[in-house]
Amino acid sequence: MVIAAVSTSATQSMTGADRLCDALLAHDVDVCFANPGTSEMHFVAALDRQPRMRCILGLFEGVVTGAADGYARMSDRPAATLLHLGPGLANGLANMHNARRAHSPMINIVGDHAVEHLPLDSPLTSDIDSLARPMSRWVRRIADPTRIDHDVAEAWAQSMAPGISTLILPADMAWNEHVYREDLARGERLPQAPLEQATVARVGAAIRGGRKVVLLLTGAALREGALRIADGIRRATGVEIYAQGSNGRIERGRGRAPIAKLPMTHEGGGPLLRGVDMLVLIGAKEPVSFFAYPNRQGRLAPPSCEIVRLAGPDQDLPHALAWLADEVGVKIDASPMATSAPENPSNGALTVDAVNRLVAARLPEQAIICDEALTSSGFFDYSYDAPPHDYLQITGGAIGIGIPMAAGAAVACPDRKVINLQADGSGMYTVQGLWTHARENLDVVTIVFSNRSYATLWGEMSKVGAQTPGRNAQRMLQLDQPELDWTKLAGGLGVESSRVSTVSEFSRALDAALGRRGPYLIEAIV
Repeated sequence: MVIAAVSTSATQSMTGADRLCDALLAHDVDVCFANPGTSEMHFVAALDRQPRMRCILGLFEGVVTGAADGYARMSDRPAATLLHLGPGLANGLANMHNARRAHSPMINIVGDHAVEHLPLDSPLTSDIDSLARPMSRWVRRIADPTRIDHDVAEAWAQSMAPGISTLILPADMAWNEHVYREDLARGERLPQAPLEQATVARVGAAIRGGRKVVLLLTGAALREGALRIADGIRRATGVEIYAQGSNGRIERGRGRAPIAKLPMTHEGGGPLLRGVDMLVLIGAKEPVSFFAYPNRQGRLAPPSCEIVRLAGPDQDLPHALAWLADEVGVKIDASPMATSAPENPSNGALTVDAVNRLVAARLPEQAIICDEALTSSGFFDYSYDAPPHDYLQITGGAIGIGIPMAAGAAVACPDRKVINLQADGSGMYTVQGLWTHARENLDVVTIVFSNRSYATLWGEMSKVGAQTPGRNAQRMLQLDQPELDWTKLAGGLGVESSRVSTVSEFSRALDAALGRRGPYLIEAIV
C-alpha cells in the first residue's frame, strides 16, 4: 500500500475540485501548467482559491506537457498539468512521450464530461483512458469523490517511481460538494527493486578478467556524484563509459567527470561498440539505431556482445555504481578534475560550429542547456570544459520539446540562466511557448538555428535508399516560400529578439542576452 493512514475524525465540506487541490499541495505539487476548457472550470476556480499554487498558462497542450517535463527534470518532482478532455490530452501526447522516455515525474489532470452527460456522446466525448495509457505509467478515473485524496496520493507515488500519472476528473466530481476528513491521505514512495549481488559479481569478474567492458549510463547515474564514481572505475580498470544516446539530464562542465554520449547511429555508435565483450546497462536501454534502414540490423552492439542489466531506471543507480566500484576495489577520488576553458571562434560568416563554440565559451555558471538543435548539433562536444551546467535534451525523438522544456526548467530554477538551442523546424511545433516565456518573464535565451529546412530529413532520404529529392520532396523538406522570420514571430509573442548572420553579430547579441534577465531570442542565420 502506498498511502499513509489517516488518523482523524474531524470533517469539512468542500467541492471535489478543492479537495483535489488540497491533496496536490499536500504532496508539494505547487505548480500547474494548464490549458483548461469548460469541463475544468470548477478546478480552475479551486486553483484560484489556492495562492500557494502557481498556475502557468500554455497556449497549446504540447507546451503544457513539455514544460512539465522540463520542470520535473530540474526539480526531481512532478508538476501538475491541466488538460481539456481527450483532444486536449491528445495534443499533449508527443511531449508526454518525451517525458516518459526521460523518466520524468508528472501528474496530469484531464477533465471529462459529467458522468450523466457521457452517454449523450456530445462532440468532445472520447475514450480518454485509452488515449492516456500508452504514455502513462498509471491511469485512474476519479469515481468516488470522497476518495480523491487517496487517488492523488497514489498518483504522486506512481509519478515518483518515476513516471507519468494521469487522473481523469469528471466535471461532476469537481463541482459537487462532499464531506471530507480534514487530514489528507499521503502517498509514500514505492520501494525500489533491490540490486542483485550476483549481477554485480558477474560484471566485476568480467572487469577483473580483462574482458572489454562498456558501462552505458542514464538517469541518476549521470549526476555529478555518480559520474565521478563511474569515471573512477574507468580510470582504474580501463572500462569505457558512455551516456546513452538521449538522456533527461546530465550534470557536466568544468571540474566534473566527462562522459560522451553513444550515438544512436550505425556510423557513430557501431564503431564505438566494435569488439566489446560485455555491455553493462545502468538505467539505460540496449543501444539501437534511431530508425530501421534497409539491409541493416537495428542493434548497435555486435552479436557476440553479452548485454547485462546491472540496474533498471527504477532502481538506485548511484548505489549500483558504488557497489560495482567496491566489487572491483576502486577508491573514488573526490578532488576536482583539472580542465581548461573552451575557445572562442574568430570572426566571419556565422556557422553552426561557431554558434555552438561561442555558447560553450560564454556559458554562465550553473546554466541550464535545453538542446533541440538536431542537425545543428555540436554544443555537447565543445562544452566538456565549459562552466558547470545541466544539459537537457530531446529524449523520445518527438520534436517540439525545446521551447516548452526551457520554460519548465526556468520555472523550476528561477535563479539560473536557461539557454535553449533550437532547430527552426521543430521550434515551429510549439512556438506558442515563447508567449509563456514572455508572460512569466522567464530567464530563457532561445537561439534558433535558422537553416530554413528540415535538414535532418535530407540525409535520411539517402540513408533509407529513397530517390534523390525532386520538386515534391524538396517542398516537403524546405522551410521557404515563405521563409520563416523568427524575429517577427518572437515579437508577436512578446519576446524581444535579434537576427544575426556573422560571428561578431552573434557574439554581441549573446553577450547582451546573457547580461540581462528575461526572455530573449536570437535568430542565427546558418
